Amino acid sequence: MFRLRPIRLLAVCLLLAPLAYTQAQDPAPPQPAPAGGSQPPAAASPKPQPKKYSHANDFLIRGTVFNDKALAFPDVELHIRRAKEKKFRWQSFTNSRGEFAIRVPQGSEYEMVVHTKGFKDQTRIIDAQSGTSEESAVFRMEPATGEKK
Repeated sequence: MFRLRPIRLLAVCLLLAPLAYTQAQDPAPPQPAPAGGSQPPAAASPKPQPKKYSHANDFLIRGTVFNDKALAFPDVELHIRRAKEKKFRWQSFTNSRGEFAIRVPQGSEYEMVVHTKGFKDQTRIIDAQSGTSEESAVFRMEPATGEKK
């Protein structure tokens, strides 16, 4: 019988070890498709991705807020909620020209409250159930104390 010396045995092992390692790292060959046209098991197919929300059908509420002197009113708070809910879901502020634009889902009535310090709050009902996709609103704020600022 053929007998290797320990040093030669070690040398052969060192030469063959990288080859065995790379073969162990190779992916398994693909399985052939089953006959009869059946689909592979569900575990092999990727998970369906959840649908992302699209703003394509949103309702746009836009408008302008003016102060009691008919000048653009920046940094006014806007709060919007569905008409029958207690909690406000959307909030925004007017820009430097007193303009705002907020997207909400279609199909509901919304209550919009415009609020700023020193002025009376103004409330308006916005109907997003109609066939239109946007509504414009103009607010003229009135001083809370009744005197002009």
